Amino acid sequence: MFSGIVEEVGKIKSCESDGLVIEAEHVLHDIAVKDSIAVDGTCLTVTACEKNWFRVDTMPETLRCTALGQLAAGSPVNLERSLAAQGRIGGHIVQGHIEAAVAVRTIHEDGIGQDVEIELPARLRPYVVPKGFIALNGVSLTVVDVKDASFSIALIPYTREHTNLGGVRPGTLLNLETDILGRYVVQFLRQSDSQQNILTVGASQSLP
Repeated sequence: MFSGIVEEVGKIKSCESDGLVIEAEHVLHDIAVKDSIAVDGTCLTVTACEKNWFRVDTMPETLRCTALGQLAAGSPVNLERSLAAQGRIGGHIVQGHIEAAVAVRTIHEDGIGQDVEIELPARLRPYVVPKGFIALNGVSLTVVDVKDASFSIALIPYTREHTNLGGVRPGTLLNLETDILGRYVVQFLRQSDSQQNILTVGASQSLP
């Protein structure tokens, strides 16, 4: 589990057919093989590490569901170690289970911030609400507004300076994870409605 607060922006050292080698410093202080780490919001397992780099495996399903396949040597990536039990949750609960790779539509300056509009797949629309949480490239963000096929976020200067979101442009693909709590609520309500419909139909059929 992660909090969506990026600890370091690492750099891709090399891309392999089944993994990534990433240069880093801060996150390597207490990391070990088999530990989980979020790379651009994707939960991956450390398979090797040295003083200034670590390696993670990338399964075919991971490459299908994320934008990691578009990375190249030198690409910046957001890094976050798994959340310590005694740590503060500065963002929200992030699993690192990417649901879609979505494209940036537009970017507009808004005072000191940037208003960024991002495409939203129809299947994820029920889980995204204004002022709710969302994770993009592993960064915990607040949804500003939601439309039928897109949503918007506001990037403050600190986020642009300390994550790779500062380099996004129209067309940039971002790894998206919706709020797990919202997904559970929607699923619960759907199941409740389904059960209620079954009970209603059953009651009507039993009437004389």
